[in-house]
Amino acid sequence: MAQPAERAYYRFVVLFFNCLLTFGSYFCFDIPSVLQDQFQGNLTCPNATLINGTVDCVEGLGMSPQQYNLLYAIYAWTNAVVVILAGFLIDKLGNRFGVFLFSFLCVLGSSIFALGSHFKGTPYLLPLMLTGRLLFGSGNGSLTIVQNRITAFWFKGKELALAFGLTLAFSRLGSVLNFFLTQRFEERFGMQWTLWGGAILCVLGFMSAVLVSALDKIGMRQLGLDGAIQEESRKVRIQDVKLLSLRYWLLVFTIMFFYNGIFPFIADASKFIQDKYSDYSQKEAAYIAGAVYDSSLVLSASVGILIDFVGLRGVFALACAVLTLPVFGLLAFTFVPPLVSTVWLGVTYSFAAASMWPSIPLVVPQATLGTAMGLATSIQMVGIGVSNLVVGQILGTKSSETKIPLWRWQRMMIFMLANTISCIITSVLLNIVDHRQGGTLNKTTKRSGAPAPSGPTDREPLVDGEEGQDEEDEGEDRADRSINS
Repeated sequence: MAQPAERAYYRFVVLFFNCLLTFGSYFCFDIPSVLQDQFQGNLTCPNATLINGTVDCVEGLGMSPQQYNLLYAIYAWTNAVVVILAGFLIDKLGNRFGVFLFSFLCVLGSSIFALGSHFKGTPYLLPLMLTGRLLFGSGNGSLTIVQNRITAFWFKGKELALAFGLTLAFSRLGSVLNFFLTQRFEERFGMQWTLWGGAILCVLGFMSAVLVSALDKIGMRQLGLDGAIQEESRKVRIQDVKLLSLRYWLLVFTIMFFYNGIFPFIADASKFIQDKYSDYSQKEAAYIAGAVYDSSLVLSASVGILIDFVGLRGVFALACAVLTLPVFGLLAFTFVPPLVSTVWLGVTYSFAAASMWPSIPLVVPQATLGTAMGLATSIQMVGIGVSNLVVGQILGTKSSETKIPLWRWQRMMIFMLANTISCIITSVLLNIVDHRQGGTLNKTTKRSGAPAPSGPTDREPLVDGEEGQDEEDEGEDRADRSINS
């Protein structure tokens, strides 16, 4: 008689609670974006007046644009350091240890962040909120790694592409609901309770961690794999970096430059829409900014399956960069409705996430795949952190301005354009180098009968592992494919 863990319903129950791990943390991550006016608002509004239905003074925490963008920069920098160490720690101590540790860090970080809002107008506000974002960043990026590894274990050789798509879609659902609900909740209950609400959602993630850990342990015990997996340990060696190819580095910088234009824009999009397009309220601006995640939520599963079948990852990476270029031009120099640009950006983002990250296992030796994924994520986060700082400098350091001047927003969009052009350059070079080295990235189909180039970058050893340890490693490596996508 088959054990429960061998039946399909069991792995989908594991998947459901696994998806809940990051639902709250993704919701919590972009709360500052929706409430940017409140974060940068004045400490008091004693002489506020109503002009055309809009209050000319927003009461808030009194942060400058530079301080506000630092909230995102410190998150990115923390991820850049921690994610490299987290992969080794998870390999050494197991998924269950990782899921408890990193979900707890999300709860602790979001709680300290919310606590900081109670110190408005004091020197403790910014240090507390930055500490909260630091701890939150330490947990959230690493929690995604554990989440993907659990998904890979239970769905390898079955509905793996669908499972990855559902995991990402559920995380993006948290982002989408944040843009739809947070501003309304803040109007009714205030800034402090809104931030504590985000922390409570992270507690939901911790409770899911308890359940998924129990299900994972019981299931592996029923399958007779618990002891074997506990004995596995892959050591990351610094000298492995020298084995990484030129294609790998071009791919990493393509990812970095593309994401440099996405996340810093989303962080300031709500404020930008209100400042440039005066017809939109804060709530409407948040909805429009959230359309980037709406598109990702709808498309993530189907796009992943499509690219897995069609291939052409290098071509898709280049096309995403080229098609993103007009978005920032429209935002900077035209008054085309911003929803057009955010939906457009969401579509290119969905295809980029599905084509760029899964390409890494195809261009590095199997033995160095873990090091390669951690290093790529680290470089991506450094790039995003620096971009957030640059955007903060461009937008200015004074919080007294009700509206940031349009010329500052145009300079910000030009900076986004520069990152996108850099992404086009690196993706063109990536396709040229890939073509000269056998065209691994641009195989037309997953089922192509043409033999792959020999050597450590072959696709077959990475995708069609045979059995034993090689098969387990392949499953774990593919789990890491969608880090921060």
